[in-house]
Order: sequence, then structure tokens, then C-alpha cells
Amino acid sequence: MGPKSILGLAGTLIVVLLVLSSVYIIPETHRGVLLRFGELVETDIQAGIHFKVPVIDQVRQFDVRVLTTDLPSRQYLTVEKKPLDVDSYLAWKIEDVDQYYRATGGDELRARSLLSSRVDNGLRDEFGVRTMHEVVSGQRDELMNTLTEQVNEATIEEFGVHVLDIRVKGIELPGSVSENVFRRMAAEREKLAQEFRSRGRELAEGIRADADRQRTVVLAEAFARAEETRGEGDGQAARIYADSYSSDAEFYQFYRSLEAYQNTFDSKDDIMVIDADNAFLRYLKDPMGGN
Repeated sequence: MGPKSILGLAGTLIVVLLVLSSVYIIPETHRGVLLRFGELVETDIQAGIHFKVPVIDQVRQFDVRVLTTDLPSRQYLTVEKKPLDVDSYLAWKIEDVDQYYRATGGDELRARSLLSSRVDNGLRDEFGVRTMHEVVSGQRDELMNTLTEQVNEATIEEFGVHVLDIRVKGIELPGSVSENVFRRMAAEREKLAQEFRSRGRELAEGIRADADRQRTVVLAEAFARAEETRGEGDGQAARIYADSYSSDAEFYQFYRSLEAYQNTFDSKDDIMVIDADNAFLRYLKDPMGGN
């Protein structure tokens, strides 16, 4: 290959490189700015194919989609001067590319830092005029909406950034306060438990005393009914015996004598000295009861 061919190839290559370096593409999700010798000459360049002067011009591209930023946990005081640890985040996007670049130099980290500072100040102000109950539940949504509007109004004007939403992820009491609250709650619950136990003991003693009283009454009534029934039975037995004995007096006398003999001669060791003609022995001498 001759010198002319080499020069021609080199020239063609340089031209191709110059053409390629003069063309740039902005994707749909981004917008761009054009810098010439570091000076801003064109802003808010839309998506598509564009041209620039090689070497002299420089293009910066920025994502214009919705971005989210987790904010560092901060401690804020409520109107009662109670500290709260708050975790929050914000959703934002670039609204004005020109203002965004002028305010942040196109540095997304700087933009996040500036937004974080604005939100921090806003949360501090909003928490400072509300009670703990209001920021935890009562007016939490109202607080977030008000804060979003205030911060968005400032950031659009200052940074060209549209703040879409600010939300609190969590609100917690600081560790030392949580321990004090826990101890106080534990003491209150223990006191309440003691009251319930005391009431339970009193109620149990009352129930036990009432049960003992009812037991005593039931036993007394049962004993009275038993005695009454026993008396009625004894009376009926006496009447039956009387009716039976009155129908045969001789047999009754004989039966009574047998009972007397049985009781008298109950033991083999018993000795009785008695006249043989005594009437007590007449049924032993004559079972038929004769004289």
C-alpha cells in the first residue's frame, strides 16, 4: 500500500471519528444540556438524535423519571417537647433542567442533599407545632400533604425539582424515652394486676363464705328432715308393735321374756341365783307358759 493510500485511509478514519463524535443521542427517560468550553449554551434538550461540535462541546444528561430518596433518621421535638425519631423518604423528579443544572451543577448527590435539608427543616417546623398524638395518627396525613406543598413550592423555584410526595416511614421514641415509657407502663399494668388480684381474692372469699353458709344450711335442713323422718319411722314402728302385741298379749309376754333371757344369759360366764319358782323362769320350765 502506497503513502497516498495510507493518507487517504487515515483521513477517512478521522472524518468518521469526527462525525461520530459530533452525534449524540438523548434517550426518552433523560433530558440534556450542552456545554461549550464549560459554559451552558443549550438546555432542556429533548430525546432524540442531536449534533454538537466535537471536542469543543460537551453534553450532560439527566434522568427525568420519578426518583426516591431515603432520608436519614432525624430526631424532632413535638409541641410538648417530646423527642421522636423519624424515618422518612421523598419522591421527586427534575422539572426544569436549566434551573436544576444551575443550582446543582448536574450533581444528583448535591440535589439529594439540598432536598434532604429542605425536608428536614420542614419536618422540624411541622412537628414543633403538633402534639405527639397528632403526628403519630391524628394529623399525620395532613402534616405530610402540607409539608409536600411547602417544600415543592421552594424546590421548583430554587432547584427546578418537583417534589411529588414526602412520607414518614416510621416514628419511634428514642431508646431512653422508650425504656422510661416501658417501665411506667409495666408499673401501671402491675398495679392494675394487683387490683384485679385483690378483687379476685375478695370475690373468692365471698363465694367461699356463701358456699359454707349454704352448706351449713343444707346440712341443718337435711338433719332436721332426717330426724323428722326417723321420728315418724319410730312412731310407725311403735304403732305396728303395739297393734301386733295387743292382738295376742300372751305371745307378747312370751316374746318379751325371750328377749330378757337373751340379754340376761348373753355370756357363758354369767351366774344368776334365783328362786326356781320365780315368775321370770316360768317359760324356761314350761315353754307353753303353764304354771
